[in-house]
Amino acid sequence: MTAPVKHIIQNNTFWLSAQRCLFWEEEQALILSDLHLGKTGHFRKHGIAVPQRIFTEDMQRLIDQIAYFKPRQVIAVGDLFHSEANKELELFLKWRNDFPGIDFILVKGNHDILKEEWYAAANIQVHTGQWNIGNIHFVHDAAEMNTENSDLNYTFSGHVHPGIRFNGAGKQSLYFPCFHFSNTNGVLPAFSKFSGLASIRTTKADQVYVIIDGKIIGV
Repeated sequence: MTAPVKHIIQNNTFWLSAQRCLFWEEEQALILSDLHLGKTGHFRKHGIAVPQRIFTEDMQRLIDQIAYFKPRQVIAVGDLFHSEANKELELFLKWRNDFPGIDFILVKGNHDILKEEWYAAANIQVHTGQWNIGNIHFVHDAAEMNTENSDLNYTFSGHVHPGIRFNGAGKQSLYFPCFHFSNTNGVLPAFSKFSGLASIRTTKADQVYVIIDGKIIGV
């Protein structure tokens, strides 16, 4: 695994992983967004032949990150799941039972539509809207942030699947996922590789880390 990159926010240390997540050292929290678990099963149910290995690879990356950082809690900033329960989510339930000592927190996103009983069975703490630990806030869509005292708070969000485009010769271009940090908000890349990318707009004050070939590069 490529060594994580250190990033400081309000005197807190966050380690950025090339596996599309970050680790909050002070809170021993693994933070990620947009796993969209069950998405491949949802597509297959509707006749689109998407291989299940995409789901298993995403889950294996999550397991590897837990093994590496050894968090006491996992914070999912929305769209942990993609749609209604299916066989892939049954596999997630079995996996969840293997990590009973880790708190799992979900700040619900627009795709998290499972029944409350399902989240309870998976031992997931569910929060709607904006949730916080001290001055660090979590919300799925940055457009829904409460901007009160924004100079004192910092908010992590997901939803947009941020990406950077690099242009090459012959009008060629490539998109890569990235972390996007402004003075008040950090947007996380989609953890799932089965997701699109949206170009981000940046200012000179922003910090962007792009993920290319398993490495994190500041741009």
